[in-house]
Amino acid sequence: MVNPFQFLREVRAEAAKVTWPTRRETFITTGLVILMVLFASLFFVIVDYALRFGVGLMIGIGR
Repeated sequence: MVNPFQFLREVRAEAAKVTWPTRRETFITTGLVILMVLFASLFFVIVDYALRFGVGLMIGIGR
């Protein structure tokens, strides 16, 4: 079993090795994520309307 104080020192040492993104990198990445969500949403809306139209034609509702 590891001494809790030794564990905390090791955790602090590992956390010091982490490379944190800059503010600019964070904003760019966030913007790209939002853009991809919008594109995915638009894609699924278009597919939904196309499937609704196709199924409507097949079962005769679209007349």
